Parts: sequence; C-alpha cells; structure tokens
Amino acid sequence: MKITLTALEARVIGCLIEKQVTTPDQYPLSLNALTNACNQKSNRDPVLALDEATVQRTLDDLARKHLVIERAGFGSRVPKYQHCFCNTEYGTLRLTPVELGIVCELLLRGPQTPGELRGRVPRMAALGNPGDIEAALQALAVREGGAVVARLAREPGRRDACYAHLFSGPVVEGEVAPARDAASGAAPADAAPTAEARLERLEMEVRALRAELEALKDQASGANQGT
Repeated sequence: MKITLTALEARVIGCLIEKQVTTPDQYPLSLNALTNACNQKSNRDPVLALDEATVQRTLDDLARKHLVIERAGFGSRVPKYQHCFCNTEYGTLRLTPVELGIVCELLLRGPQTPGELRGRVPRMAALGNPGDIEAALQALAVREGGAVVARLAREPGRRDACYAHLFSGPVVEGEVAPARDAASGAAPADAAPTAEARLERLEMEVRALRAELEALKDQASGANQGT
C-alpha cells in the first residue's frame, strides 16, 4: 500500500508512533492526549496550535485511509486511537526500531541531518554504533518497495546534508542531492547546493499547513450551517 500523508496527517501519525514507543502505558491516545501531543513545544517543527476538532477531522481522514483505528480504553468509554502506519498486521510497511525512530523524527520535525538524528533517535531506539543512523537512512532510501526518505542538497555552510521523508510526496525539484560517484565517493562538481531550495520547501510546508487548516475550518463551518 502506498502511503500518502498531508502535513497534518504526518504530524498525527508521528505523534502516535512517538507515544507508542516512549510512553507505551498511555497508548493508544485519547483525542485530548493526541491534541496535546500534536501541539507539544518540544520535539516539534513547526510548533502548531491545533484544536480537537481539527485533530478529529484529521483522524477521520486517516481512518478512511486505514492508517488509524479507534480502540476504546479498557473500562472506559473514551475513544482512543492507534496507528496502523507500520509494523502492524494491517499494512506491509515494516521498519526496524532505528528506521522507525528516524521516520518518526522526520514526521515530527521535518528534514534533519544524520548528526541531528543521531542525537534524537536514541530516545526511541538504541543505537549500537555511530554508523547505525547512516546505514538505516541508506536502507530507507533504497527500499525494494520504494524509497521513503531522500537526501537533500547540502546547504551552504553546513557539513552534512539533510534527509526528508517522502510520505507527503516528492521533495521540491532540485533539492535531492546528486548521487555520489561510485569510484571517488564525491558528488559531481556541478552539484551546487542552494539555500533557496530549502527555503522554498519550508515555505511550501507552511502554506500546505495553512491551506489544510482553512479547508478543515470551511468543512466544519459548512457542517454547522447544514444542521
């Protein structure tokens, strides 16, 4: 199954994965807990201020894609939600713990360098050695069923290039870093990284989030007028 997520859906899925791993005793999540997780100020980029109605509509959209299911808590009538995004009987996407940690961080914080991921993934998965992140990124980029991450062009002044997830579609044209020469390991000489591409991608993400929020508000307004 090909997984395609909007920006808000990526945030919700990322939060469900994070809480499943980091606070398993509190998982699945109620709507209130999930909304708080989406609006969390730590480990999030951008920081959002979603209301429960917006998160509920996003959950409904994810349920229609068979990526989220509702589970009532034991002894409680409060609905709780869990993802079917990966490593479940409902889908074919299987990730190792390190790969899952990487994908979760990319869903929650956007493109990051291997060094940044090396500092953030251990809260979700143990790293056996410093090369685990690079190895997992390589595996995610060349998966038999299709790449789920892509390496972006390195920004001027930065030592490492960032990686982005591909669950919300391909990255902006020109952002993906050219493949390294197999013999030398060096990128082609005409590979000129630009900050403009990175800025354009960030602006597109913000515009997409705003458009989704406006669309959801319009849907809610139409539903209220129809009742």
